[in-house]
Amino acid sequence: MKESVLITGGAGYIGSVLAEMLLDKGYKVTVLDNLLYKQTSLLHLCDDKNFTFVKGDVTNNKEFLPRIINHDIIIPLAAIVGAPACDANPGLATAINFSQIQFIVDNLRKDQKLIMPNTNSQYGSSDEIITEDFPFNPLSHYAKTKCKAEDYIMDWDNGICLRLATVFGSSPRMRTDLLVNDFVYKTMSDGCLVLFQSHFKRNYIHVRDIARTFIHCIENYGKMNNQVYNVGLSDANLNKMELAKTIKNYFPNLVIIENEFAVDGDNRNYIVSNDKLEATGWKPKYTIKDGIEELMSAYQMIITDNNKKYTNL
Repeated sequence: MKESVLITGGAGYIGSVLAEMLLDKGYKVTVLDNLLYKQTSLLHLCDDKNFTFVKGDVTNNKEFLPRIINHDIIIPLAAIVGAPACDANPGLATAINFSQIQFIVDNLRKDQKLIMPNTNSQYGSSDEIITEDFPFNPLSHYAKTKCKAEDYIMDWDNGICLRLATVFGSSPRMRTDLLVNDFVYKTMSDGCLVLFQSHFKRNYIHVRDIARTFIHCIENYGKMNNQVYNVGLSDANLNKMELAKTIKNYFPNLVIIENEFAVDGDNRNYIVSNDKLEATGWKPKYTIKDGIEELMSAYQMIITDNNKKYTNL
């Protein structure tokens, strides 16, 4: 019999993709989510007998505790994601991004599995090729909460932390505020991209490849346990201008404007190595070009809608 999985925040951008993949593989999946963005991203899963949805809040410890102890695998996706959202409510960001992780760890048994999503944002900015041994250099409150959560898990000596690259691709709970998704959206809606600090580099990863990574960790937990892994496309350490020009290949009339005087509020700039994860047998399936082509199709359905409903801002 397959193990049971609890996904907090599982109605979100990553969770709504991951939950379906886990069900397809025969796992029993419980999603706990407060539906902060009024999303209905899991409706198509409700006929599956192995799926349970619980509307609830991870900050309610009395309600949350029974869910933790009654599942084999915990994937805590519930988070205040991104620097702007965390800066808008730093107290809530700390409570969800760190304190709820602390509560989970304090109540787990050693025979349970914990797979934690973290972020490349922990690296800040560097000219070096960044491996998992690179020291933290968080530039935002968001990144600082993620660093604290990861340290707590690693001190517990039983868990896997995944430092995710910037995510792209379509999802039942769509987000247009992530860089690739944002650039394609603005290209299709405005025909113009204005770039700040266009030389800044980031790594990227498709949302479905992230879901595949969580499943890879479950299936290889014994050899991957108590480790940290970068998760991204090794051939996609692109700066903003390179990304914009890749999109322009699909939209020849796209106007790219480089603002040399403005400063981007997000000062992340790094080149990330994903060799450690790939050495475990994991390989990405989706390229940046795959994501752009997918988004071109998806955005025809939402381009005239209220864009605000597809962001975390």
